[in-house]
Amino acid sequence: MKTQYIQLLPCLIILFLFSCKSNESLTSADNAIIEPVSEKFENNLNLMREKEALISDYNPSRTRHFDLLHTKLDLAFDFEKEWVYGEARLTLKPYFFDQSTLVLDAKDFDIHSFRLIIGNEERELNYRYDSRQVTAYLPSSFSANDTLNVVIKYTAKPNENPKSGSKAITDTKGLYFINASGEDDKPIQIWTQGETEHNSKWFPTLDTPNERATQEISLTVDQKFKTISNGELIDTKINPDGTRTDHWDMNLPHAPYLAAVIVGEFVEIQDSWEDVQVNYYVEEKYAEGAKTVFKNTPEMIGFFSKILGVRYPWQKYDQVVVRDFVSGAMENTTISVFMEQLNLTEREALDSEWDGIIAHELFHQWFGNYVTTESWANLTLNEAFANYSEYLWYEYKEGTDEADLHHISEMEQYFDEAVEKQVDLIRFYHKDSEEMFDSHSYAKGGRILHMLRRHLGDEAFFRSLNLYLTKHAFSSVETHDLRLAFEQVTGMDLNWFFNQWFFAAGHPILEYAVDYSERNNLLLTVSQKQDLENTPLYRIPFKVSWYTDGERFEKEFELNQGRQQFAIENADPVYALYFDERSELLAEKVSNRGEEHFVRQFNDSQFGIARYEALDSLGSTFADEAFFPEIVRKALSDPLWSVREMALLQIARNPNLVMQIAGVEDILYEIADSDKQHTVRSGAIELLSLIDPDKYASSFLRWMNHPSYYVSGAALSAYLENQENVNRAEIVQRFEEEENIRVVVALADYYISEDIQGQEGWFHDRLLAMSGQSLYYFIGYYGDYFSKLQSPEESKVAVDKLYELGSNHQAFYIRAVAFQSLFGFVDDEGVLEKIKELYEKEEDEQAKMYMEYYLSPYLEEN
Repeated sequence: MKTQYIQLLPCLIILFLFSCKSNESLTSADNAIIEPVSEKFENNLNLMREKEALISDYNPSRTRHFDLLHTKLDLAFDFEKEWVYGEARLTLKPYFFDQSTLVLDAKDFDIHSFRLIIGNEERELNYRYDSRQVTAYLPSSFSANDTLNVVIKYTAKPNENPKSGSKAITDTKGLYFINASGEDDKPIQIWTQGETEHNSKWFPTLDTPNERATQEISLTVDQKFKTISNGELIDTKINPDGTRTDHWDMNLPHAPYLAAVIVGEFVEIQDSWEDVQVNYYVEEKYAEGAKTVFKNTPEMIGFFSKILGVRYPWQKYDQVVVRDFVSGAMENTTISVFMEQLNLTEREALDSEWDGIIAHELFHQWFGNYVTTESWANLTLNEAFANYSEYLWYEYKEGTDEADLHHISEMEQYFDEAVEKQVDLIRFYHKDSEEMFDSHSYAKGGRILHMLRRHLGDEAFFRSLNLYLTKHAFSSVETHDLRLAFEQVTGMDLNWFFNQWFFAAGHPILEYAVDYSERNNLLLTVSQKQDLENTPLYRIPFKVSWYTDGERFEKEFELNQGRQQFAIENADPVYALYFDERSELLAEKVSNRGEEHFVRQFNDSQFGIARYEALDSLGSTFADEAFFPEIVRKALSDPLWSVREMALLQIARNPNLVMQIAGVEDILYEIADSDKQHTVRSGAIELLSLIDPDKYASSFLRWMNHPSYYVSGAALSAYLENQENVNRAEIVQRFEEEENIRVVVALADYYISEDIQGQEGWFHDRLLAMSGQSLYYFIGYYGDYFSKLQSPEESKVAVDKLYELGSNHQAFYIRAVAFQSLFGFVDDEGVLEKIKELYEKEEDEQAKMYMEYYLSPYLEEN
């Protein structure tokens, strides 16, 4: 430090001298001195500005001036104005230092009174309110030994000052009125979504994750509505005006962002785990489907309780499916709220694929709710664990192959994001907490936990998690708390692991090669190729494996240099060495492996994910080779459904395989008729329709009645695509009332390809009924039908509906596809202007880039 100050001294003296001779002319010698000094000063100034910007973007844990102990809310709702009438009673005490003012988060309220309760007396407080926070002036200074009780009467207006959210949480109103007027074709509902700091849009609080308190919420609603909130329903009272007040009590402390209320007409499906109530709430139409969608929840609770050694810690667990949710799901304490895609009929629920998200939200009840990140910079302490719970559940319920498949999918999701964005996993420098909800916090975090588990072993991993949870129960944590728990259990220093994975950006790029010249002692060379200016040189424990006479062998090594060689010291001759066979490492891997290697990998590997990789690689490079048909034939009966599905894809890409694989039609027919995986059955049906649609027409008729919409929809499409089937119109009529997307797109494609007029009402109705991914897939068909077949009047109606979706739908991907579909009408009067309007008003960066791609030719013309 001293050296730096001494070096700066001459510069300061020179600057001072020149400031004193401002009226004198400068000599050439003067200029020689001034120039380098000025340049250095400018550089220092720019550097200072950069560091100042960093300081302004620093987001630490919020300083705790007060400790919130208890919140009691009395709430009523104005559906016409979409307001909340509330009275909040807060119990607090100064955290450490004496306090004479109390600052609460309260966004977009009308505050009617702010009172301090002292004994039996209430005292009105003076306060200042800026629409974001209210500052109350206390009558004296209070110490940490004092307890304060304040009462705030207010009206919350969640629709005021709307602010866009993130890709994960698309809106920030905190509380939402759904179809409040009752005019739309959807149920009337109220629900909340408090993460990150949005619950202060409907009640005053200290809206920060490092705060926690017990709570009571009383909800006054019309008697037709059911209410759900945190904790237990302890009292219900019918009021003289015909309303009902439900009193919910949450007697265990949790963070303010985890408070929730839901109001609506729901059916309650009762379930349980041991003595814990486990209920599901859905619209009546989906009651039977919910029994299938959520049926594994009790088993999940038991499984997670067992592996963590911490019994489910809360009073009950509810799961509610709502309309127009602004995220996929939200893990409020004792009650998870899900998007409407989980509204499935009994038949649709046969193909329910929602166990991952159900496990994710449930695991948050431990990681996020029981132990909570102290700041959004540490968000991955919530989300990485919830993400990894999906792997744990699939591994337990479906087997390691299924879990590994999910693991690879999550890894690819992170890699996709990493092309444009590589940041520290734990990052205090961010402009908005919503930025933290990305594939780094989720997918990368989950993969890091997977590597740590594989490195330490299951016993050490889960015992460490137990210590972490029990030591920090009902409190907030930072990442070092997790590291210290692992170190305490294992006795190992793990700074190196956490520093390179949690506190640094990027991931390794590993280039490796195997020298097979000495088969009894292979030599593996691994080099780290990532950009070392921005990414660490990693210390990486890794595994290699090989097979001899069907027996698998494995060795573990550690890479800790930029380029390193490893002698395998295998006893028997080895012809294929597998580096990270199960893809456990979060790394891009580069190698030159040929045909023989992948054939051996496919035939030898015990792991489905390795066989999948081998088949995919062979199909990409060696599909024309003589050995490939036999590989595909074998893959059609692989134990892992995704390998069978990949085999079907190879046949679709390489139609010659139909002639090269003996008996392939019989194999495909058997798959279509009886495969356990419905997605695989649908793929086989599609292939049979390409091979000989007439021959299999009667089977398509039979399969279109299958309970699975995957099977039924594929068979219906196959049958309707064959113009030789003279009764297609009759078949279409049988399915016209169906709302499932797999049937709907089969009919839509038929109407479009066959130029069937008069179906505009059907298309409008289906557009109105669709949501989520189903709506995304249907919009393209909707636009095609009206742009190609209908009158100008009907086209205008379609344009208006697409424009409305592109303008106001909460999901960016829906807005983007509606925008794209409008190009089918681009030559119609005023449509290009509407398209440009959508582009200009779009705020989501990803959607904006997508829109620009389609709009750019029209911009260039102008």
